[in-house]
Amino acid sequence: MLALVAALPVLSGFALVLAVPERSRALAAAAGLVLALVVALAAAVAIADARLAIVWTGALGLHAGLTPLSAVMLVLVPLVALPVTVHAALNEEEPALARLVGLMLVFVGGMELVVMADDLLTLLIGWEVIGAASWALVAHRWRDSHAVSSGAWAFLVTRTGDVGLFLAVMVLFAATGSLGFEALGELAGWPLALAASGLLVSAAAKAGQVPFSPWLFRAMDAPASVSALLHAATLVAAGAYLVARVEPHLAGTGFGDVAIAVGLVTAIAGGVVAMLQNHVKKLLAASTSAQLGLMFVAAGAGYPAVAILHLVAHALYKAPLFLAAGLAHEIRGTYALHRLGLGRSTPLLALAALAPALALAGVPPLGGAWTKEEIVSAAGHASLWLSLLVTLAGGLSAAYATRYQRLAFGRGAETPRDRLPSVAALAPILALSAASLGLAVLWLPAVSERVARWLGGEVPAGTVLELVLSLALVAVGIVFGLALAARAPRLGAEGRSAAFSDWLGLPWLLEHAIARPVQGLAHHLGRIDDRALDALPRAVRDASAAVPQRLAAVDNAVVDGGVRLAAALWRWLARVLDRFGELGAEGLPSGSAFLVGLAGAEARRVQTGFSHHYYVILVAGLLAAVAVLAIGA
Repeated sequence: MLALVAALPVLSGFALVLAVPERSRALAAAAGLVLALVVALAAAVAIADARLAIVWTGALGLHAGLTPLSAVMLVLVPLVALPVTVHAALNEEEPALARLVGLMLVFVGGMELVVMADDLLTLLIGWEVIGAASWALVAHRWRDSHAVSSGAWAFLVTRTGDVGLFLAVMVLFAATGSLGFEALGELAGWPLALAASGLLVSAAAKAGQVPFSPWLFRAMDAPASVSALLHAATLVAAGAYLVARVEPHLAGTGFGDVAIAVGLVTAIAGGVVAMLQNHVKKLLAASTSAQLGLMFVAAGAGYPAVAILHLVAHALYKAPLFLAAGLAHEIRGTYALHRLGLGRSTPLLALAALAPALALAGVPPLGGAWTKEEIVSAAGHASLWLSLLVTLAGGLSAAYATRYQRLAFGRGAETPRDRLPSVAALAPILALSAASLGLAVLWLPAVSERVARWLGGEVPAGTVLELVLSLALVAVGIVFGLALAARAPRLGAEGRSAAFSDWLGLPWLLEHAIARPVQGLAHHLGRIDDRALDALPRAVRDASAAVPQRLAAVDNAVVDGGVRLAAALWRWLARVLDRFGELGAEGLPSGSAFLVGLAGAEARRVQTGFSHHYYVILVAGLLAAVAVLAIGA
């Protein structure tokens, strides 16, 4: 059953791609049924504490099993994917809709394998599946060259980070002879540094952390449903999950401190970028990087359970926000935030987006607010300054979430009825919003403490001062977001703010500090290769070319000379025979005829008719025969 949790969506996805026609309702029903079964299977194996081992050799094999953290993720992934995939089947107007829905199912299966992996080898296989599936989904509109380029760009950036996971796998196996997560605790010295660094780099690349963050903007060329799935509980969530999964095995090694630094920088930078963004999907993408940065901080501070709970809350409010942004684009034909204003035209859509936006802002009593406050408390256990900076990141979240909701779903121009979304299109968003509202129960101490104990962790005790300061900054962020929406609705659309909204110039820095120098170095190394390393092959090539030329000269001088000599001899013989040919040709038959005639004349002379002549001939013949026989004897 545990294997089926990953295999069922993968096999079903390929079956949909190959077999199902382009009928949206049939695709929605098939995908919904498959994901509902996966949710049921995931819940069953989580309760049963299932294990799986496929041994290849004595040292290598695939191992799957569930910790409390991975059990939560195992159920969360298909649970969020179900409404998102059904929404995709019913609303995405793609010429290859079956392929899109099928790949989304494959994506879910790969993520389930990542979550259930009980060793780094199994995790690596799932890691590769979600990487390949994300490339195919981002570049799904293959007729659009920019989408294809964005898919390749995002794939290469995440693949660069994946080198870290390969490094960690090789170092761990070389040092311990095992690939289990528990073997990480046996490392020391440089193997520990290499493995921990590789895992963190790989997780940061997948999660869109600095300096890998800009790839999430390029991934926005994917359909809105793909963005919702990618940002809610699959690809980017895999990075935060990996940090939370390995942190207990690397505690006290410096891994947590580096994770905190990466996450904090990304949380603040992502918050500023999201506040400046005018592209609604890129605003949400920057928000994803920022929120995952907070998860890095919580896990690095020693509270992986808090990180996973924030991941759950983030998945339930980020998926409906992306789906709502996709519907807004279908209605208005643009992702420009200042040109949306759908509150008057689609009040139900605005209401459906309100609860997730408030959860993103960290407004109590929503679940997203509780998990954010727990991250503040976890940071406070590490450092007062860290707690203050996390609080600042929370204030930025409130500002950009408010600006998003006010501009996207405030009062704007009326929309023709034929462009308004159907109830079926709104249903998945409403369902996810309701689930996000349901997490409000975490504010009840009895519930939150029981959940934390079940996850194998604890609720970090915060102070009243931290809570008051955090909520005050949330309030300030909401006011600031409203002010930005009212006074600068075109912020990030043009000018300097547009330049800074592209990750504060990080893509430009990466282009000029890394990409161009590497390209220049490659160019110079290529010239060195052409001039130095290729000199010997060129010499061999020239020598090889000279040998046939010499052989050709010998052929011309000797073989062809003999042929020419023979030809001259035959021509001379032909001229000689030409002179005597007529004489020989006529003299031979004429002479032969003369001799035959002479022989015939002499033969007639013997026929005299006299008997004594015949006797003489017989006697002469007899004597000749006797002479021959005597000679023979």
